[in-house]
Amino acid sequence: MDNKPRIAVISPFLDKRHGTERCVAEQIERLADDYEIHLYSTAIQDIDLSKITWHRIHRLPSPHLIRYLWFFAANHICRWWHRYFRRLEFDLVFSPGINCLDADIIAVHIVFAEFYRFMRPELGLLHNPLRMWPWLIHRSLSYRFFIAIEQRVYTRDEMPLVVISRKMEQDLARCFNRRSRVSLVYHGVDLERLNPLRRHVLRGMARQGLKIPEKTFVVLLIGNDWRKKGLRCLIDAVTSLPNADLTMLVCGEDQSSLWRDLIHQRGLENRAMLLPLVRDIEQYYAAADVYVGPSLEDSFAIPPLEAMACGLPVIVSRQAGVSELVTHGVDGFVLDDPRDSRELAYLIHQIRLDEDLRHRVGTRAAETARHYTWQRNAQEMKKIFEQRLREKRQNSLDQRSALARI
Repeated sequence: MDNKPRIAVISPFLDKRHGTERCVAEQIERLADDYEIHLYSTAIQDIDLSKITWHRIHRLPSPHLIRYLWFFAANHICRWWHRYFRRLEFDLVFSPGINCLDADIIAVHIVFAEFYRFMRPELGLLHNPLRMWPWLIHRSLSYRFFIAIEQRVYTRDEMPLVVISRKMEQDLARCFNRRSRVSLVYHGVDLERLNPLRRHVLRGMARQGLKIPEKTFVVLLIGNDWRKKGLRCLIDAVTSLPNADLTMLVCGEDQSSLWRDLIHQRGLENRAMLLPLVRDIEQYYAAADVYVGPSLEDSFAIPPLEAMACGLPVIVSRQAGVSELVTHGVDGFVLDDPRDSRELAYLIHQIRLDEDLRHRVGTRAAETARHYTWQRNAQEMKKIFEQRLREKRQNSLDQRSALARI
């Protein structure tokens, strides 16, 4: 390990159930043979640590913004301590997001300035019930603080940034006038776990476990922050489709009681299931007939790509980065307006009625997804790491030469 470049990875937590964290976990597992990886994080799940050194930072039980501030300060202090008292120097510091000020490379998975601009009407107090006000106020304060950090970090042209979609590239240019040293690396999928054959094998068991009859048409949505993921639009669309043989599966983490109230108001109690995220997420894809992701705003969105890998037809929002990989009517469908429940209902209805369409689009979806694997993603990140390492070595040589001439 002594001859390998030493890389510090800074992330509040890592697992394979959240988008950003899933991406980083997949990357570092695959790059652990090439680099000596030190992970600074509060919690880890689903990750092979046999070749990775974890420096645990204790989690502070508190609201999200306070936890972020704690981690932001604590990871700087911890690395300072290791540098001066353990002689632990790093060749690169890599951060998925604005987790520190001294990163050599940042992978941008969300631009809060753009996200807040788009979501601000949804966060208005007068448009939401009183019981949500504390949550909304906390969210608004958090976003404003994150935007201030983004302004300081993303405007530094000398720092390489990695984005996960062209949409994010455009967001950085619009919000921070950042156009140089930005590399695009799309997310990936695990084709061993997610493929049409495995979905077919698991389908009967998956439906039996969820008590879904075989003839029921199942619409699937996976993700956290259901407001952002467009759940309201999906509920409106399903409400307008008067068919008892259509069920909606919504999987993720959010304030489910608020959504249960809305589902009850629309009379969908028997046509909607709110489910937790699970490690074996392929069970949900196996149970579904179509994946629907009408995101109001999404930097990428991994579940639609995973659904495509399983051979499911997908409907995605133009506001999600994953839509860049979808050709409308060929390997999926793109919803131009994520608030247009009538158009969404029409697309769901057409896919439900036309079995040949489902099969044709699903087959092509799987073919598209095969081009985007986590191995490809990790190798593209390795090229960016190597370029940055060469730059740092050259800068170090230049500084030594300058000092020698003095």
